[in-house]
Amino acid sequence: MNKRLVISVFLACAVSFSMTGCKGLFGGKKPPSDTNKDVNPITPNENFNQNGNTGERHDQSGSIVNTQLAAVQFEFDSAQVDGGERAKVEAAAAYLKANAGTSVTLEGNCDERGSTEYNMSLGERRAQSVSTYLMSLGIDAARIQTKSFGKEKPKDMGHDEKAWAVNRRVEFVVMKQ
Repeated sequence: MNKRLVISVFLACAVSFSMTGCKGLFGGKKPPSDTNKDVNPITPNENFNQNGNTGERHDQSGSIVNTQLAAVQFEFDSAQVDGGERAKVEAAAAYLKANAGTSVTLEGNCDERGSTEYNMSLGERRAQSVSTYLMSLGIDAARIQTKSFGKEKPKDMGHDEKAWAVNRRVEFVVMKQ
């Protein structure tokens, strides 16, 4: 009897929603302003925009990626920020310091080799490594988020060492707070 009641209630709700249309949690109205933090893409600081380029592009998810901040590249099977790549993190820290009203998401990526699970973990370790370095340079942890895409967002679709080297990276997605 209980199972029948649950199914009946579920079906009644489903029919009700399908007839009225789903207008979201706020009935088609804009949510209250305190729950709707506007997150807008940054406008690059002039110091980082010498050539007139906006320095921004949309990635596959529609987020804004500041291309003025070069992606940090990694060696195979490594999450260590090596020598020349440190300058990229330092430039990102300088940018974030100059643009206090911004936050950053660090997107960790891997090449196609290895399992999905392993690469998701490695991408997260890479993003965390860059995050730790940014914090050591004075960027508040509250302004940094990390995300791993593993091998799901290759920049180069090739299947050779050149492509794999390009795909082992952390990208900076900078947004207004």
